[in-house]
Amino acid sequence: MKHPPAGAAVSSTGASSIDAVLAGGWRSPANRARDVYRHPKATLQFFGVQPNQTVVEINPSAGWYSEVLAPLLRDHGHYIAAEPVPASGDEAKRDDSKLRKKFAADPVDYGKARIVEFDPRAPVFGPPGSADRVLTFRNVHNWTEAGTAPAMFKAFFAVLRPGGVLGVTDHRAAPGASLAAVESSGYLPTDYVIKLATDAGFRFAGQSEINANPRDTKDYPKGVWTLPPTLTLGDKDRAKYLAIGESDRMTLRFVKPVEATAAPAH
Repeated sequence: MKHPPAGAAVSSTGASSIDAVLAGGWRSPANRARDVYRHPKATLQFFGVQPNQTVVEINPSAGWYSEVLAPLLRDHGHYIAAEPVPASGDEAKRDDSKLRKKFAADPVDYGKARIVEFDPRAPVFGPPGSADRVLTFRNVHNWTEAGTAPAMFKAFFAVLRPGGVLGVTDHRAAPGASLAAVESSGYLPTDYVIKLATDAGFRFAGQSEINANPRDTKDYPKGVWTLPPTLTLGDKDRAKYLAIGESDRMTLRFVKPVEATAAPAH
């Protein structure tokens, strides 16, 4: 399989394929309504996703991005959903079940998608050097709280081919905020996430404001979960939080150096 350079933009063919998938009738109306916050086309273009790649998505949960990635990669690539082993918690069990049900209910669009299970404390996502892209959306804050983030990033490095790209989005803390001050809020300092990746061996290859939201003041009583889609406070100030929209997010791209063979020891 011929691969584009790690930093290359999506080709016109890839862009048109993303457009077609985003318009697909298999996408739920509720998920489609969130495109305005999540900017899936621009995000996947920034990460250089092409229809002929092997893409591993980490913790897809109920499958918001699976609805886009699995059909996009169905004919010429490979989509792999990496989920924590069900024993890791009730939420993991529920989300894993939702994803499997989604795939089983629509074999035409999802029949070639694969699910791999991993132990969050000793994660393996596939054979070394087997993936072109590893993508994770709004998960790093959970791994940080669980103490598994360094192991996860080292496993991303291991499964990517040299020149492969790691794409990360997550809730972005206010400039200058310390990890200790914001960790329980769901927001993370950008420099902390960059350090997780570079400590694992990645080269930082750029960031985008695609998923920025300047209306997000990041000072809510229940942290980021105060905002949609969770709306933890229920009807209290609901209109206010709906007007803010989903969180302000960092969108970061990292590259596994071509000369790399293993993550550095720490």
